[in-house]
Amino acid sequence: MLKLLISGCNGRMGRAVDEVCASEPEITITGGIDLLGPGEREFPVVSSPAGFRGEADVLVDFSSPAALEGLLEWGQTRRVPLVLCTTGYRPVQQEAIAQTARRIPIFRSANMSLGVNVLLDLVRRAAAVLGGNFDIEIVERHHNKKLDAPSGTALMLAGAAAEALPCPPSYVYERQSTRKSRDRREIGISSVRGGGIVGDHEVLFAGRNEVIELRHSALSREVFASGAVQAARFLTGVSEPGLYTMSDLVEWLGGPRASV
Repeated sequence: MLKLLISGCNGRMGRAVDEVCASEPEITITGGIDLLGPGEREFPVVSSPAGFRGEADVLVDFSSPAALEGLLEWGQTRRVPLVLCTTGYRPVQQEAIAQTARRIPIFRSANMSLGVNVLLDLVRRAAAVLGGNFDIEIVERHHNKKLDAPSGTALMLAGAAAEALPCPPSYVYERQSTRKSRDRREIGISSVRGGGIVGDHEVLFAGRNEVIELRHSALSREVFASGAVQAARFLTGVSEPGLYTMSDLVEWLGGPRASV
């Protein structure tokens, strides 16, 4: 039985993880962490990691960057692996994650969808073939409650394209402040916030006489929650500290334990 602790349990994604686990008989939620308090949950909820006295095999975090320091400290103290699904980390926080991953296993991804991981690979391949002659633009759309922009996934997609380009590109997030033609070495990144859009990412490769569009749309939050639960399963089989990613999870799912 996998014992799971959810950080940010009262948020949209925390509740989505709870719903996914409800259909998994081999997983039990032993507690939650949320600044808003219990929120009528069926498991004990505390306001900070330090207040949790139960047992946990893995912690899944869908909260905010402000919670990171306490989570890293708790993970090190309790020797519990962490699945970090929150976006918007500052560079200094990313370094703290890397340092902590030398002591405990940490899984981190800006997007927990397996489909997005496939999209990343497609973007790398397209950029390797087309990047020298095609302009690259990324458009991401999310609900009106999302705080960070651009999304972490949009930056992942830009990074995937940049890896395959012949010259390092510059990222352009807005164009209204300058009047000039587009530079060939740019990757444009645009953000849309509105309504209840779960998550939509589009990568355009625009050539002189043709346009290629690669797109991923999340139809519900369950796709991210399911990925987080899969990552939690993956970490229970990891014996060495390290910073693990979706690539590691995909490889694990395709291996001999894929039926687990």
